[in-house]
Amino acid sequence: MTDTSARLLRLLSLLQARRERTGPELAERLGVTVRTVRRDVERLRGLGYPVHAELGAAGGYRLEAGTALPPLLLDDGEAVAIALGLRGAAAGGGVEGIEEISVRALAKLEQILPDRLRRRVNAVSTATMPIAPPPAGPVVAPETLTVLAAACRDRERLRFAYRARDEAESRRVVEPHGLVSAGRRWYLVAWDLGRGDWRTFRVDRLADPLPTGVRGRARELPAADAAAFVKRSLAASRPVVERAVLLVHAPAAELAERFRVAGTELEPVDERTCLVRTAADSLEWTALRIAFLEIDFTVREPAELAGRLHDLGRRLQRAARPAAGEGGR
Repeated sequence: MTDTSARLLRLLSLLQARRERTGPELAERLGVTVRTVRRDVERLRGLGYPVHAELGAAGGYRLEAGTALPPLLLDDGEAVAIALGLRGAAAGGGVEGIEEISVRALAKLEQILPDRLRRRVNAVSTATMPIAPPPAGPVVAPETLTVLAAACRDRERLRFAYRARDEAESRRVVEPHGLVSAGRRWYLVAWDLGRGDWRTFRVDRLADPLPTGVRGRARELPAADAAAFVKRSLAASRPVVERAVLLVHAPAAELAERFRVAGTELEPVDERTCLVRTAADSLEWTALRIAFLEIDFTVREPAELAGRLHDLGRRLQRAARPAAGEGGR
């Protein structure tokens, strides 16, 4: 491959990786002059790639969507990841028609994969299998996800119709922040302008999303990220009867692998202990889950939980005693 051809491929890869790049930035990344970048852009245009140039101090280059999808430049890891992702999506992912779309896309991708990569994809797929097919659930249209994702990326306000859990319908104007996939359900995290607060919207209950062309404000999400916000919102919406706080004699990282319960928070105290805040419909169920951990712990609150654990321990001890007349067997 000539230096020019290799540089063109590198330029195309840079333009695909980000929405817009300036001429000086591209020149620095490629190790050439700004004039060479302009000539290379013209070469890409001659090959059919729609590269748009914005003039001025704040201008730059971006690769626009054309009438046909240009070839994507993927390294080995990216190609394998996409192929495996398509195979997983073909099993269903809560998106309407995603199975058929994924199969078609996977067939096209595997036709152009080198033999060494095709063998890697087939090996992983052959060696793994799900325990059970994903449960049925609500689905969303791919077009809806595309509109929402673009609005999140561009911080563009959206209008849409929304049906709440109680079937009440309303019109919303929001500033979208991010999309979150939880199982077979999709959620949109956005600032609701009408309510003046952050909200989580089920995407399958959302209809006719329409970008307004108005850019939203930069707002700080009251959580580490959109996924953490959705997780907290879902936990708060569940009917919780009893909450408990425990001091567990195990590192938080170790406990996280063993105590995966929705609505549970782990707070490290030191390298060997952590606080566990959890909730359930009853203290009996919380007591049973904790007992199976086989890790020492102390109940911080509520006091009733300590009593439930004491009762549970006595019942287990009685169950373990041999019945009368069986001790010598």
